[in-house]
Amino acid sequence: MDGGQEVPLGLDALTLLALRATEVSVTISDPARPGNPLVWVNPAFTETTGYAAQDAVGRNCSFLQGEDTDPDAVAGIRRAIREQRSVTVTLLNHRADGEAFWNRLSIDPVLDGDRVVAYVGVQSDVTAEVVAGAERDAARAAAEAALARETAARISLQSAHRRLQLMSAATTTLSASLDPDAIVDQLADLCVPPLADWLFVAETDETGTVVRVTTRHHAPEGHEEALEQVRRAYVGRPLPTVAPAAQAMATGRVVTAPGLDPAKLAPYGRGLPEQVFAELGTGALAAVPLAAPDSTWGAMVLVRATPQPFPPGDLEVAEDLGRRAGQALANARRYVREATVAESLQRALLPGLPDLPGVTAAAAYRSAVLGAAVGGDLYDLMDLPGGRVGAVVADVAGHDIDAAATMGTLRDLIRSRSWDEPPPDPAAVLTAVDRLMDVLHVPGLATAAVVQARRPAADGDPWTVRHTNAGHPPVLVRLPGGDVEPLGGAHDLLLGAAPDARRRTEERELPAGSQLLLYTDGLVEQPEHPGDRARDLDLGIARLVAQVQALPVGAPPADVLAAAVELVTGRLDDTAVLVVQLG
Repeated sequence: MDGGQEVPLGLDALTLLALRATEVSVTISDPARPGNPLVWVNPAFTETTGYAAQDAVGRNCSFLQGEDTDPDAVAGIRRAIREQRSVTVTLLNHRADGEAFWNRLSIDPVLDGDRVVAYVGVQSDVTAEVVAGAERDAARAAAEAALARETAARISLQSAHRRLQLMSAATTTLSASLDPDAIVDQLADLCVPPLADWLFVAETDETGTVVRVTTRHHAPEGHEEALEQVRRAYVGRPLPTVAPAAQAMATGRVVTAPGLDPAKLAPYGRGLPEQVFAELGTGALAAVPLAAPDSTWGAMVLVRATPQPFPPGDLEVAEDLGRRAGQALANARRYVREATVAESLQRALLPGLPDLPGVTAAAAYRSAVLGAAVGGDLYDLMDLPGGRVGAVVADVAGHDIDAAATMGTLRDLIRSRSWDEPPPDPAAVLTAVDRLMDVLHVPGLATAAVVQARRPAADGDPWTVRHTNAGHPPVLVRLPGGDVEPLGGAHDLLLGAAPDARRRTEERELPAGSQLLLYTDGLVEQPEHPGDRARDLDLGIARLVAQVQALPVGAPPADVLAAAVELVTGRLDDTAVLVVQLG
């Protein structure tokens, strides 16, 4: 808040201070709100009109008009706002005490891409100019002064908007990736050319050794070799202690070096030829630490061809970008370390499918987060006593190592209960598993479907299939003729909700060549196109049925699996798919 007002457009403190201090009356309105009301006015507005901020904010600026205000001037303002373009008019307004004054009003739209997010108004009291029109020299001088102030205010506002756009883009891009290399590349793209003519980012490991150098130039064509020389000069060893980048990392603050020349660059230039720095354009630099609260992951060096110091506003933006990038790198590197553990865990939890007589199978798993290797979904295929084959699919709530650990426990419990003597039916298996989860205090809830298929006694006889469903999407069966339908219709309570819940086993016979399609909800709760919202479960199942049914008769499990996973357009949830052909 600024004096009780909402701070518009995310203005930084320096810009806000400048706008408050200027003698030019500045207002900002929000076209997204009904009536395009004022959302901020500076003290000069109050000085000019007599209206305090609390009396102006929330109202359309037309309250300054009166009966004697030229309607053509008002119409011109409205037409310009409707057409989203700049306009300057001189019209008669009234102060809070009723006194009339001539106001030269300039209104400019502030764009975010193609969308107008605000209108900036600059007011000048030109009463003396209008009344004393005969005094042309004085009027001309006043107009030039007003234009200068107006231009300064506009430049200030445009600069603030540029910084706002940069920070908005940083918020979106730097936090959207868990790939350290992608984060640094995005940081470089954000900074060149808005903040620098060229840059290099030196990433370091725990020992301070530079492990990667990223460079970017505003005109890369023709500068590739010079940039490559910079990369080779700094990678593989610590930064020179006198280098601004090393000082920035040590102090956690931005370090600047204006007015650079070969002599000043020599102590930390790594012996690079003078022509390399001259070709790239090296007049001033600012080294920014890439710091997180508990670590520093390197430094970003912004370089400009001109020797003048970096403006304070640009340094503030660069420092903020460095903090954001440092935190993003910390998160990404932590994620990479955890993903390494997760990969080993996932390999143990989802082993390869066994080679079973009379059965052909294919399976796939995809995690919810791109690059993650672990989650709470599982599939399993088992050779059971009595000539039976067991197939399982389950979904534990969560997308992390805890969910994967619960998934591993659940898989082991289902396997062990499936081997009980006498052989239990699928409902008995899940009933026992549910009770054991309660006794062992296994955390979380899970859905599951368990299928047991008994091989036929003679060739040509059907397979006897029994199955139970604990709140899971229905298992589908693809018959030898290509038709696809649910294996059954019963759905019981999910696991972990009530250990004594009633569970049912359904049984049916399937001809040899039938294919069972087991999957988790991540497969069917998919948007139709990337970026769309997730689809309804029933619509997703219908889409899956149509996708699989469109395959040619006799398509093997691998082709059915490939057709199913084509539906995954967004990593919204973990996805597990198991296709089992009987005979």
